[in-house]
Amino acid sequence: MVRGRLTTTMAATAALLLSTAGAASAGEPTVLTDEVLGPFNIAVDDGGVYVADGFTSTISRIRSTGLETKATGPDPGDVAGLAFNRSGDAMAYTTTSYENGTSTLTIKHGDTTEVVDLSAFESNRNPDKRNEYGINSASQCVKDALGEFAEYTGIVESHPYAVTAWKDGWIVADAAGNDLLEVDEDGDVSVLAVLPTQPEKITQEMADHEGLPSCVVGETYRFEPVPTDVEWGPDGKLYVTTLPGGPEDPSFGDRGSVYKVDPSSGDTDRIATGFAGATNLAVAPGGKIYVAELFGGQISTIKDGKPHAWMSLEGALAVEYSDGHLYASTMAQMDDTGNITAPGTVVKLT
Repeated sequence: MVRGRLTTTMAATAALLLSTAGAASAGEPTVLTDEVLGPFNIAVDDGGVYVADGFTSTISRIRSTGLETKATGPDPGDVAGLAFNRSGDAMAYTTTSYENGTSTLTIKHGDTTEVVDLSAFESNRNPDKRNEYGINSASQCVKDALGEFAEYTGIVESHPYAVTAWKDGWIVADAAGNDLLEVDEDGDVSVLAVLPTQPEKITQEMADHEGLPSCVVGETYRFEPVPTDVEWGPDGKLYVTTLPGGPEDPSFGDRGSVYKVDPSSGDTDRIATGFAGATNLAVAPGGKIYVAELFGGQISTIKDGKPHAWMSLEGALAVEYSDGHLYASTMAQMDDTGNITAPGTVVKLT
């Protein structure tokens, strides 16, 4: 069983993006920019649209004349999460260095900049060590086939992928840490919630795909949750998208999910599943949830606990609600040799 990582999975499978035929049309998108590659997150502040490009490790404001760079992250590395506080006078973004694994939350408030070391917190606390991943009471055959990932608890690893404002602080979704972290106004970090494991019974088709022996077939594997976005709902709850862990592309089926999290207790409740790469979500004031399905090539809503196609959007990566409008981003598409065949975009949706 391959234990996937978010950014590498996205880069490696950019050429596999699918367009979903027959998805409901909500009107043609208005392209705000086509100068991005991996627009992981969008934020809107006082009418200005900002984008975090994970592939170029930059934060930019979208102008009619082009992109205006506002911040840069590590190289090699990424800028992933991006948000403004409610008053609009502070911006926060997450970074991860591919060179040394350091991950941070940077908070810019006027002329002051504070950098919070999230990887240090992960190293000291490793919150998801409480989760037991893999196969319970694995046989020797299973252990031989899956090695260290046959049965394990959460390892020390951090890749903060999304952030949202909370009171006078912030909440961060750590895709590799499998948790939601609370960062208060003093920069102190604590655990708000650890996302639960995602159990899945291994089929013969899955085993054949991974080249695994028959002793694995029929076993229930507890995959990591991999939270990719966190947003507030009008009910005061947090809503979180997750990739399925393991192979994060559709090779094991459409297993992305949306969870509702109680911020006061950290209790989690899965409210929908079956998304083909749930990389981002937006919650409208009335409570309607929009989900970006990267591998499904669409923006979906939720109906009866399942995805309901709302708009076809090839390479859909992020979605954001602001002031009566939806914004979305698409990832650049590449051919088998890594050449870009279509640019990434940020669009405004009707």
